[in-house]
Amino acid sequence: MPTVKEIYEHLNDKAPFAFQENWDNSGFLVGDPNREVTKILTALDITDEVIGEAAAWGAELIVSHHPVIFQAIKSATLTDLDLAGRKIWNLAQNGISAVCCHTDLDVVEGGVNTVLAQRLGLEQLEQLEQTGTDAEGRPYGIGRIGTLPQPLCTREFLRLVRNELAPNGIRYTDSGRTIHRVAVGGGACGDMVLTAWRAGCDAFVTSDVKYNQFLDARELGLTLVDAGHFPTENPVIPVVAQWLRTAFPQVIVRISQRHREVISYDLAENSR
Repeated sequence: MPTVKEIYEHLNDKAPFAFQENWDNSGFLVGDPNREVTKILTALDITDEVIGEAAAWGAELIVSHHPVIFQAIKSATLTDLDLAGRKIWNLAQNGISAVCCHTDLDVVEGGVNTVLAQRLGLEQLEQLEQTGTDAEGRPYGIGRIGTLPQPLCTREFLRLVRNELAPNGIRYTDSGRTIHRVAVGGGACGDMVLTAWRAGCDAFVTSDVKYNQFLDARELGLTLVDAGHFPTENPVIPVVAQWLRTAFPQVIVRISQRHREVISYDLAENSR
């Protein structure tokens, strides 16, 4: 059976950890590199529920998008309010390792943003913003731009986003323009509104958008759609799971059944 280290190295080949942003903490974060792996659980986040799910199933490894450790940890106890420390304790107690592919998975071809663009049916994909080049000089970067097979009005476009990403709710500002050229930024990419507009996009789909970013989009004439952090990033998890199944057919790979969108919306029509 493959070891945690071998699985980590495969993920490093698919989405090199060297591509991560300098503030990020992607990589092999918890566990024994020499532990043999028979079961892998994949999830967007390593939550207490996900750890419990992995332990109950007997998984030796969790592969996630968001890092379980972001900042310095001062303690790792069951009673401590440091949530990351508590998770590390629980992972260690259950013999579960953690490999986290965050911004490196955002920027590579076939990663978060490619998958998001493809889910929305965008064609002729290009990068929204280049952040670097690999050893062969090939560019990688945040976000993607593509065109819809046919132009849509805002209502039709929102229906597409809702059907493909299944968010609990959508926040948006409507430019009133027909939508054909679309930018996407999985996760919190609201600071790229101007970049999307300069690239000639009619709409930009991302998440965690601030009030002033909605204002900017409205004044620029860009339809800005906040479809939620989980809905815009979680589509990559089945892709990562398939990478692992293909590379390690002897290992059972499962997508978390317990991790779901945590944000709810009290919609006006539901309150009447």
